[in-house]
Amino acid sequence: MPIPDYQSIMLPLLKYVADGKEHKFNDVVERLSVIFQLSDEERAELLPSGQAFLFGNRAGWAKTYLKKSGLLDSPKRGIIKLTDRGKNALKQNPVSINIAFLKQYPEFLEFQSTKKQDNGEQVAELTTIAQQTPEETLESAYFSIRKSLAQDLLDKIVSMPPVFFEKLVVELLVRMGYGGSIKDAGKAIGKSGDEGIDGTIKEDKLGLDIIYIQAKRWKPGNVVGRPEIHKFIGALAGQGAKKGIFITTSSFTKEASEYVPRNETKIVLINGVELAQLMIDYNLGVSLQQIYEIKRIDNDYFSEE
Repeated sequence: MPIPDYQSIMLPLLKYVADGKEHKFNDVVERLSVIFQLSDEERAELLPSGQAFLFGNRAGWAKTYLKKSGLLDSPKRGIIKLTDRGKNALKQNPVSINIAFLKQYPEFLEFQSTKKQDNGEQVAELTTIAQQTPEETLESAYFSIRKSLAQDLLDKIVSMPPVFFEKLVVELLVRMGYGGSIKDAGKAIGKSGDEGIDGTIKEDKLGLDIIYIQAKRWKPGNVVGRPEIHKFIGALAGQGAKKGIFITTSSFTKEASEYVPRNETKIVLINGVELAQLMIDYNLGVSLQQIYEIKRIDNDYFSEE
């Protein structure tokens, strides 16, 4: 079954701690994964950021909302316990417990509501989406913005002259740690398609080896096929080179992607999507607009020595 959203976890969580005893939350999460019959793969699924397990994160937010509503208490770190209000909620035999159910409690409404701080600034209202926790909503929005930015980057690159793209590729590789500086590390040959080589870059700051570059500034509909890879490998052989990077603003056919040279030549293929993502990661052609800091409790600060 699919991993349940955080609202679907609320009622099973309350029922599991209905005995009124203190329970370790990690044990509760493990038990809930059994109740929902999650596979090992589903239990191991991570948030897009890779910073937390998806199911554990959703269970954590279910716990947070139940605590804010007064249905759960956390007497000690990592421990949860059903409250009298939680017992009364279960006595109602609800079909489900969700955001709509929790809105009967003033504490939860206060938690959700928009209000003004003493300095007059607005505090953003806590929005809830049935299938996503706030962290998932934030990450989803982030990757959506990133995807849109990547497409804008590719559109901009395709509109620029070929020589600009060749220099861009070299600069990106320098930012990724190849060779050191633009002056010392790499050069764009400047003559597009010069014997099948568009640029070179030193593999390291000492220049112990040279990596040859092929840069295809093609529109998305023009897919790079296996013959183009053959030509590039031939160009590398003509230079006595064994390492190459083939970068395109479009994509590669399956045959091109799966092709492996039989000799010692090693080539790396980077398509348009990967190129744009690398540019974003290494701040090339983009500028910082806004930073949002996500913070959490520092339990070490509150620990007793």
